[in-house]
Amino acid sequence: MANHKSAKKRIIRNAHRAEINKSRISRIRTFIKKVENAITSGDQAAAQTALKEAQPEIMRGVTKGVLHKNTASRKVSRLAARVKAVSA
Repeated sequence: MANHKSAKKRIIRNAHRAEINKSRISRIRTFIKKVENAITSGDQAAAQTALKEAQPEIMRGVTKGVLHKNTASRKVSRLAARVKAVSA
């Protein structure tokens, strides 16, 4: 257990930030699942709109520090490729 007041405050703050980050990651995963569900249903129009909603949310995760830039770009790229393949 922390002995200094500042260390105790840091533990509380870390717990609070972890809760916020957990919420952000969960939100991103939900948007990704919406795209994947639209892809599996075969509806390209729904998949396109879901991707357009998910892409800014994924990139927002980068600016907030919960995702690495390359990870987010990879996720968006792979989702876009899968949406494009639905039409073919």
